[in-house]
Amino acid sequence: MKYNITLDTTGLNCPLPLLRLKQLLPNVKPGEVIQMLATDPAAHLDIGVFIDKSKHEMLLYERENDVQYFYIQIAD
Repeated sequence: MKYNITLDTTGLNCPLPLLRLKQLLPNVKPGEVIQMLATDPAAHLDIGVFIDKSKHEMLLYERENDVQYFYIQIAD
């Protein structure tokens, strides 16, 4: 999966991964893809709800051991 920016939130617990994503968004151009890494077991819930309520698109979600990988395309 191609991506433009990596946001590493490993080691952070809820709500910090979502907060870091929201802080990054103003610096991301429409169409770009963020690869977000998280180890908080509940991160997929927070990120999923946020994406569902936004115009951004979850291109891919993967889990490898304790790390979750989110690939989020930023809306126009």
